[in-house]
Amino acid sequence: MLMYITHPSDRYSIAEQVQMVLEGGCKWIQLRLKDASDEEFRQTASEIIPLCQENSAFLIFDDRVELAMEMGVHGVHLGKNDMNPLQARETLGAEAIIGVTANTGQDILRYKGWDGDYVGLGPFRYTTTKSNLAPLLGLEGYEKIVKAVRSADMLLPIVAIGGITLEDIPSIMATGVNGVAMSGAILNAPDPVDYTRKVIAALNKAAGIADAEAEKEVEARNEKAAEEAQ
Repeated sequence: MLMYITHPSDRYSIAEQVQMVLEGGCKWIQLRLKDASDEEFRQTASEIIPLCQENSAFLIFDDRVELAMEMGVHGVHLGKNDMNPLQARETLGAEAIIGVTANTGQDILRYKGWDGDYVGLGPFRYTTTKSNLAPLLGLEGYEKIVKAVRSADMLLPIVAIGGITLEDIPSIMATGVNGVAMSGAILNAPDPVDYTRKVIAALNKAAGIADAEAEKEVEARNEKAAEEAQ
């Protein structure tokens, strides 16, 4: 699962960014324009909504709950200082995608019992696409947090974010996260379309390995149960 987060660039407009990652196979876009006015945000959104519709891709807004409702997009991503997720759910309805930001395991556990759709957990490493970064997690941080969250019977999908590159995908997916969010690595690649394709291929390969390991675990448990029953 790949989420592309838009970011201001001297090379490409937001619409050009979205078009390229869609061509590369990405099906999940987050429109993020922190410093834009509502009218500027609305104008940019109107340019990329048709692109996402043509490619059957999900489009969510960073914050801007009212605009998300007005423009009929799939949902929102909410930072810690944005609208309360419960209020956003009430505003957007049961079908909306609502994601939240987390930097620690405790951040995620606060949402236990709440019907959120995913949590963006990070940062993995230093990134220039976001200011006021929380402490970096690294692979060890993800492993500990995922283990703690799953041990608490929380199945909320976890999306890793923050300075992630193509080369990181095998190891970061091995920590148990469900997907990654990327921006700069794709945007700064010589060929963003090709880079996106390679990211998705790496994610699919990592998912296949995880599925195979899960099947082995199930088989091992079944064999053990059969032996104990004899």
